[in-house]
Amino acid sequence: MNYLKITILLIGICLLPDALQAQNIELSGFIQSDSGEPLSDVNILLNDEIGTSTNKFGAYKIELEPGNYQIKLSHVGFESVSKEIMLTADTKENFTLSECSIQLKDVMVSVDEKKNLQKISKIDINLRPIQSSQEVLRIIPGLFIAQHAGGGKAEQIFLRGFDIDHGTDITLSVDGMPVNMVSHAHGQGYSDLHFLIPETIEQVDFNKGPYYADQGNFNTAGYAGFKTKSYLDKSSVKLEGGQFGTLRTVSMIDLLDKKEKQDLYFASEFYLTDGYFESDQNFSRINFMGKYSTRLADNSLIEASASTFTSSWDASGQIPVRAVESGMISRFGSIDDTEGGETSRTNLNLQYLKPIDDQSSLSHQLYLIDYKFNLVSNFTFFLEDPINGDQITQSEARKIYGYKGSYERDDRLAGVDVFTTVGGGIRYDDVNDIRLSKTINRKEVLFDYARGDVDELNFNAYVSENMQFNSRFSATASLRYDYFVFNYVDKLQTNYETQSEERGILSPKLNLNYKLNQSVNLFAKGGIGFHSNDTRVVVAQNGEDILPKAYSSDIGSTFKPFPNMTVNAALWYLFLEQEFVYVGDAGIVEPSGRTERKGIGVSVRYQLLDWLYFDTDVNLTDPVALDEDEGNNNIPLAPTFTSIGGLSFDFKNGINGSLRYRYLDDRPANEDNSITAEGYFLLDAVLNYTRPSFQIGLSVENILDEEWKEAQFETESRLRNELEPTSEIHFTPGTPFFARASLTYFF
Repeated sequence: MNYLKITILLIGICLLPDALQAQNIELSGFIQSDSGEPLSDVNILLNDEIGTSTNKFGAYKIELEPGNYQIKLSHVGFESVSKEIMLTADTKENFTLSECSIQLKDVMVSVDEKKNLQKISKIDINLRPIQSSQEVLRIIPGLFIAQHAGGGKAEQIFLRGFDIDHGTDITLSVDGMPVNMVSHAHGQGYSDLHFLIPETIEQVDFNKGPYYADQGNFNTAGYAGFKTKSYLDKSSVKLEGGQFGTLRTVSMIDLLDKKEKQDLYFASEFYLTDGYFESDQNFSRINFMGKYSTRLADNSLIEASASTFTSSWDASGQIPVRAVESGMISRFGSIDDTEGGETSRTNLNLQYLKPIDDQSSLSHQLYLIDYKFNLVSNFTFFLEDPINGDQITQSEARKIYGYKGSYERDDRLAGVDVFTTVGGGIRYDDVNDIRLSKTINRKEVLFDYARGDVDELNFNAYVSENMQFNSRFSATASLRYDYFVFNYVDKLQTNYETQSEERGILSPKLNLNYKLNQSVNLFAKGGIGFHSNDTRVVVAQNGEDILPKAYSSDIGSTFKPFPNMTVNAALWYLFLEQEFVYVGDAGIVEPSGRTERKGIGVSVRYQLLDWLYFDTDVNLTDPVALDEDEGNNNIPLAPTFTSIGGLSFDFKNGINGSLRYRYLDDRPANEDNSITAEGYFLLDAVLNYTRPSFQIGLSVENILDEEWKEAQFETESRLRNELEPTSEIHFTPGTPFFARASLTYFF
């Protein structure tokens, strides 16, 4: 008998007792909040050992042997419920949970590792109210950001040893709509989240690695999906002001006043600041959003939302170290202060979630995005053109049309709970006049380096099977297929010609979970992800390096060493067939060889006292370029050690706030590590006094007033009076001590 037969026999012996159990009684029901909203992912535990959770409709179902049971319900932010029931026949038990303060003792470790991280996200959002659009990304454990163009440009992202630039290796979405822009004027995967009003965020679904079938392009280092609120607990108006001419207003108005099974609210944000640079940023941003939700008689959910956002700014750009050290400029000065940009985005989104029966459901989503972008930069100053300078302008106008759909079904086959998801979608990007131009003083175009139209189409389909063999062991096997069509028309060519390439990719994934006991869940994950290349590069290279794969694996655990502490830890490895590097002055993304990364990540959440919470995320990574010689194989700007954390407090008298730190270690700025990008340690603080009808707040960034470099690059440049170019660190100075006060009125 070979090893395969022995393995199958042993698995069969282990599962036989579950298959033979006489589970012929069904306990089911519905769980909602005080406001009548269904609650998903409520933990349900019977006799401290048999568990399940509610689905997205707030429903639950579990098969049991006849007998007496102690049922316990827990959900983050809600009071726990315990009840004794006697089961002699199929029974329905409905529950209503009341909101309360966060208690980590109520967080139960699940056999589903993804749900464990969602609970961490829920805790973070409740304990760390997001103060700005930059904080939207900082809510993701282990993720670092840097801003380097006046506040209006998308942030630079660091995660799992990746300098992701603006989104090459992380999938971002809001209410199911994509944030990453394929074949973008400023770089592949460009992700601008500034259209999202921070106060509207209800939850963040995030995870690291390419292990999830519903995540496609750019899902290598991880993904994050932001969900906005379906309804408002109360209306509010917020006024915030601070140093550097900063003013921000936010309004969130409930328009239906708790009408049964219908909700409609409107939110707006207006933001102005001059910034802390010597040349004013003249930054302005305005957001509007409206969202309607209704539940039909069959518990179907319809959500329709519309939002629009526009932003403009001036920027001082990245400055060379030598200009500051020589006294030519201060660290808040500039070489070319005519940089800046304008951008806008309008979204229409319709989602329909329908239960078919007790075991299955359908979801549909349609979205339309209208997007415009114009960015003026000068990376090298007078390197190429000693007379006019090297200023460039990148611009585009695009529309995105998309559909997503899925079918989910929950079955029990031979004693095994099987949850099946079949889904798919289509995304079409119609990009008009994508352009890279040589400009002067931000308004005069000398000539175009590149100009054309991009059409990019992505079909995808996936199937995922989650099998829970017993209360301890589950496995999820998934398979995803993506097919791309890349079309480009070069407007600088004399003759009209559509250059086209097509390619498909198959991405298998496997997740294993074993619940050792009520406090410890072990997991192992493996899978393949990918990131696509820019259409302009794809057609120029005749289809080579279109969809390089990422092979990744994780081994780790979510556990509770104490009732008031939750820990998530993982050892991981990721191999990437082709690393992409953004070349700013050429406006393209070019391949730079195979890479590998391995590391460890730890997230800790600890409730020290009823009113005091501690959290920390620590990430250690070893990134290596595989096609380079030893000593010359560093990946420029890839982070090797990061940590984010802090203390949050919430007194019953209404005083609440936090003290938070950010730490980024020194890292190589080039391949041979002869130039170093300096790390930093920062402290930020928030203090609020909250009452039922108002809140007074004070927030301070960089309370120690550290001098730090936020974004750093090794760049070859030449200043106006220099005869020879110099390659060195160019940086954007980080925020100095920056205080803001706010007043919020609730009604």
